[in-house]
Amino acid sequence: MPKENVDRAINKASNEAANLQEVTFEGYAPGGVAIFIECLTDNNTRTVSNIRAIFNKRGGNLGTNGSLAFIFDHRGVFTVPKGKLDPDAFELEIIDAGVEDIELTEDVFLITCAVEDFGRVQKKLDEMGVKVENAQLQRIPNDTKKLDLDAAQKVLRIIEEFEDVDDVQYVYHNLEMTDELAKAME
Repeated sequence: MPKENVDRAINKASNEAANLQEVTFEGYAPGGVAIFIECLTDNNTRTVSNIRAIFNKRGGNLGTNGSLAFIFDHRGVFTVPKGKLDPDAFELEIIDAGVEDIELTEDVFLITCAVEDFGRVQKKLDEMGVKVENAQLQRIPNDTKKLDLDAAQKVLRIIEEFEDVDDVQYVYHNLEMTDELAKAME
């Protein structure tokens, strides 16, 4: 392959990466379930068209930016394996870094903090030598919406469609995941 073809491909890829922009979409699925979508795109028109098409095709509606801000809190979320950590001692030591909530489920600590404390919590975990399984900023719903099994499965299919769009990074929703729904998903 000629060197100029390789150079052209590298330049094209680096220019596309520089042109990426973050965009968010908010809307409602059938049953009043709120959906918040975070995207990273190089073509905003294409992304808006894809997201709007899914909402329209599946009986939902795309809202304006900020219309669901009251439903979702933007929080830092860390997943830390329990391992040999003493839960009480770990909680006392990490709380000073700005942690708002620590929940121990099975063998995993789920730690939440304010967005502005994300870096401090990450630094404290690093200083403690704690292995972090996952660390990211997430949108957490303030309350959830419970639907019957059939309607909930339809909403989950819509969420899967959003996740299949190449530009979509994360899809957040306030659908309550009941035991019945979890069992049906298996």
